[in-house]
Amino acid sequence: FPKLFFSFSASNDVSMNRTTVVEFVLLGLANSRHLEITFFLFLGIAYILILLGNISVISITLMNNFLQTPMYYFLRNFAILEITFTSTFLPSTLYSLLTERKTISLPGCFLQMLFFYCLGTCTLFHMAVMSLDRYVAICHPLHYTAIMSSRFCLQLILSCWALSFFFMFPPTIMTVQLPFCGPNVMNHFYCDASLLLQLSCTDTGFIEELMFIILIIVLPGTLAVTAVSYGCIIVTVLHIPSSAGRRKAFSTCSAHLIVVTVFYSTCIYRYIRPAQRGGQDSDKILSLFFSVLTQTLNPYIYSLRNRQVKQALKERILKFSGSVRQM
Repeated sequence: FPKLFFSFSASNDVSMNRTTVVEFVLLGLANSRHLEITFFLFLGIAYILILLGNISVISITLMNNFLQTPMYYFLRNFAILEITFTSTFLPSTLYSLLTERKTISLPGCFLQMLFFYCLGTCTLFHMAVMSLDRYVAICHPLHYTAIMSSRFCLQLILSCWALSFFFMFPPTIMTVQLPFCGPNVMNHFYCDASLLLQLSCTDTGFIEELMFIILIIVLPGTLAVTAVSYGCIIVTVLHIPSSAGRRKAFSTCSAHLIVVTVFYSTCIYRYIRPAQRGGQDSDKILSLFFSVLTQTLNPYIYSLRNRQVKQALKERILKFSGSVRQM
């Protein structure tokens, strides 16, 4: 990375009489060894479930021809996004809990922050796109194939990624170029932007205002698309003549809405409010909800509960079992 962004060695600034920070200390999730081991086991199991669930979705939707529809195309890309998002911070968090190593280098912190916020924002856009896909499929089934063409689906996916980096890249790069002169301690388990800005030894008012405006646009904007889509779906479902069909549709929608509600409510409360000086333990718990809990549930609620996916998974397991018996 260019020297413009990172400073790798500690040096004394004569004019300011301060020492340049070369690493940050992340206090993590617990202050006792017993709790650290408990969190390590909890997060380790969650990470394994995230990887297994999403890898299963990717492999199943790729290997079965009858799952080559727009819905599964979005679910497959969502699974890839979830793996990359959680991998930006969970492996380092697990390593810190296991070894009690609390420090992270300056470039490592900035890279983690960049990918965490870009991929997290992309998750918001992706959830909105998937809700829009379900709206078209349920409310306009006759036009679904024409509207959700392969080209349009690709454009939607690329737009999610492009918009995420468009919104989050500028404030992140501005933060990277700030001077950090100490202290260097953050009460969190990953490099959080709001806490990082508090550690800078210069005025960060413009960056804070810019990030707040971006969050005001992205969070309520994607939530509005998701809420309106599911609202229209529920209205359509109410007109289904079969009670069994209504129950099945409501079961799927309610599961999706629970995940969406937890994800958005914790995100909004965590970021669209004045930052607490020094960070609060409650902020870490909120971050666990939207960054770990919902990511653990997503593949099982969005994909693996689906009848076609379960049937494809069952066939693959039976085929694998048959191959093992023949060996």
